[in-house]
Amino acid sequence: MSIIKPIWSIRRVFLLSIIGAITFLSIVSIAIISQQHTKSDHEIEANQIVHWANVVAGESIGYLTINNQLPMSDNFKLPEHIPHLNYLQIFRLDPETQKLDKIFSYKRDQQRTNISDKTEQINSLQKPIFHEKYLEYIQPIKSQNTIIGYVYLQSSIEHITRFNESFLITAALLITIIFLIAVFIAIRLDRFVSSPFLSLTNTIQIASRQKNFQQVCEVMDYREADILARNINILFNRMEKHISQLNAAGQESVEHSHLLESKINKRTEALKESNQELLSTLEKLHQFQSQLVESEKMASLGDMVAGVAHEVNTPIGLGVTASTLLADRLDEIKTAFENKTLKSSQLKKFLHDGCENIAIIYRNLNRAADLISSFKQVAVDQSSEDVRTFDVKELFTEVLLTLRPQLSSLPYIIDIECPDGLKISSKPGPINQILINLIMNSIIHGFEGRDKGRITITAMPLSNQLNILFKDDGRGVDESIKEKVFEPFTTTKRGEGGSGLGLHLVYNLVTQALGGSIVLKSEKDQGVSIEINFPIN
Repeated sequence: MSIIKPIWSIRRVFLLSIIGAITFLSIVSIAIISQQHTKSDHEIEANQIVHWANVVAGESIGYLTINNQLPMSDNFKLPEHIPHLNYLQIFRLDPETQKLDKIFSYKRDQQRTNISDKTEQINSLQKPIFHEKYLEYIQPIKSQNTIIGYVYLQSSIEHITRFNESFLITAALLITIIFLIAVFIAIRLDRFVSSPFLSLTNTIQIASRQKNFQQVCEVMDYREADILARNINILFNRMEKHISQLNAAGQESVEHSHLLESKINKRTEALKESNQELLSTLEKLHQFQSQLVESEKMASLGDMVAGVAHEVNTPIGLGVTASTLLADRLDEIKTAFENKTLKSSQLKKFLHDGCENIAIIYRNLNRAADLISSFKQVAVDQSSEDVRTFDVKELFTEVLLTLRPQLSSLPYIIDIECPDGLKISSKPGPINQILINLIMNSIIHGFEGRDKGRITITAMPLSNQLNILFKDDGRGVDESIKEKVFEPFTTTKRGEGGSGLGLHLVYNLVTQALGGSIVLKSEKDQGVSIEINFPIN
């Protein structure tokens, strides 16, 4: 979003600049004068209080000496002649105890309140200290370079405050007068400068409203405005010529557009026919692709059936062998019993061998039953897309059990990392097919020519989704096909039995059957990582 820059008028700039500058300079000048005057008054008052302190100290030496016992209150009249004096106190310093005794006190008005004891502030008040309404100072009284006492003076500075207030009122009136003068000057300058621009603006507005660029700006009295007027006249002249050229070009464009319209109509009819043929061909390709995907599913299920049949054949064969051996031993016992030649050792051996054979039969039949149950569940899940509640870890285990015939002779390790008891409501069929295709894809492509490899399948719930992370440490995906690995018929084993529909089937199952997303990451010789997310309950 673009920021709209504010537009300022010349009048406003003149008013603000002139008024602001004059007012600012006036305020600064008055503030400096006021500060300097106040500083000068403070220096004069400080010098005066120091002077009178010296005078009082000199006059009071005679009263502070031990030999002179004259009372100061009756004979000391100097404070009455000191201007602006509020209070005066004289202290005698006892040379032995170093204590201060007040021997004289003066205040200008008897209605004034007494001031607090200042003896504790002697060190800080030995230079003039200004307060809001008064100035105070303490001066040591010396006789023959020995301090014999102190004199305290407090003088009023209210006369300075009154002068400053009257000065500020006068300054405010002066600033107001200067402000009015500045406004008058700014308005006069504005009329003097903006009048040529108003004339130019009126000429341009008339030309814009009437679309008549034969208007001519008048000659201006000022150089800058006259240069602008001449350039506007040149612009009007060029615009008039340009409009004439545009009108001529517009007529040619209309004729040319009619010609193009007829050509476009002919080509549109040809494109319609071509699009119809393409749609028909595309529909046939979609049907062919669907048939290939279904064939891939059935081929995967067929491989799994063959593997499970081979795996089931072993426990059943062992069970048959054990049952045949048990039948032979039973015939021998029966013959010995009928011939009355049965021995206790022979019977004991028969019972021992019988228990072993029955145990073998039981274990192998249970193993076959587990395989058949797992196969049935996986087969039902693969052929059904109904939503049901199931344990995720048990589903993964059943898938590995059905793939045991293909994996038992291979040196590869498959790890499952999934929380126990994680039950979700989803479609187990697509999940079965996805895991089988990913595992077989890693074995066929990722571990090709390698005598070891590891596959890790991690599942965890994230909010209302199940996250499945499939990793292997194989060869990875070649850069040339990584961007189109989920497209149909993408394979590195074309002509060697690869259809290129394995990962395409996985992509369709994740995005369409489960309504989720799939992301593949791979580096050359660094394996592959496939992350799958789909909604669950």
